[in-house]
Amino acid sequence: MSRRAIPSLDGAATTDLPVLKPFDPSGRTAHDPLLISRFLARLDWRHFVVFALVLLLWPMVAYAQSRYSYGDAFEALVRWIPFVVLDGFTFNIIISFFSMAIGTLAGVILGLMQISPLALVRLPAVFVTQLFRNSPWLVLLFIVLLAFPFEIVIGDLILPFPAWMKAVIGLSLPIMANISEVVRGAVQSVPSGQWEAAESLAFSRRQTLFEIILPQCFKRMIPPWMNWYAILTMATPLCSLLGVEEMINLSRQAIEAEDNHPELLVPFYGFTLLLFFAYCYPIARWTISLERRYAVKL
Repeated sequence: MSRRAIPSLDGAATTDLPVLKPFDPSGRTAHDPLLISRFLARLDWRHFVVFALVLLLWPMVAYAQSRYSYGDAFEALVRWIPFVVLDGFTFNIIISFFSMAIGTLAGVILGLMQISPLALVRLPAVFVTQLFRNSPWLVLLFIVLLAFPFEIVIGDLILPFPAWMKAVIGLSLPIMANISEVVRGAVQSVPSGQWEAAESLAFSRRQTLFEIILPQCFKRMIPPWMNWYAILTMATPLCSLLGVEEMINLSRQAIEAEDNHPELLVPFYGFTLLLFFAYCYPIARWTISLERRYAVKL
């Protein structure tokens, strides 16, 4: 059997375009930090129509096999919406705010430690960043749940340590590590000539970092920071496994209160999906617009 000819090897090349991208040993081109936001931002109204049709048609398939109709399931959802949204989804947002605040503060400190010229400071920071950045979020949540007590006793004073506070700490750890990488990447993206110019003007390293370098990094860090907040918000339903009274947990309780009819699953969890999407989609669009606005012009 004859072998097929290989272009540019057995004959003349038919194009002058490169086949493979040049190898980047730094790995900066291996991952797009705004991948989630780009995916959400590409969706338009047609996707909403298709998703709504799926939600409407799926329960109808099982309608003939059950006396509990789709209309009954929708009425149950309407009754439980105030409970699920006000007591559940609001708690998801609160957890995301606290986790993002703690993770951002710790991540900025850890990111600045990563660019320290002192190995004793830099190496532990790199280790902590890579440890929490490459660990499953659910595993971190369970570790925090088991590692921290349910209450703290100080003399005669007993302070409760609720599950939602453990969830905040558990979710802030991977956010801390990823924000640390955002800070490190933003600082290192500033041309080295600015460091050299500041050094020639007798600026100390602290003055150069806080007065020249970091002010240029803030705009570059905003889009990936917002992207990680959207990812964090979509990860808050994991807290239901810790017993936190958030939206998924309350939706499950509502379904159990309605006698666990299978027809309730799609309306309740479909509504949860739509609510999270409605919250995260504007963030994704805003992230893309800010990335274009603050893009480095070379």
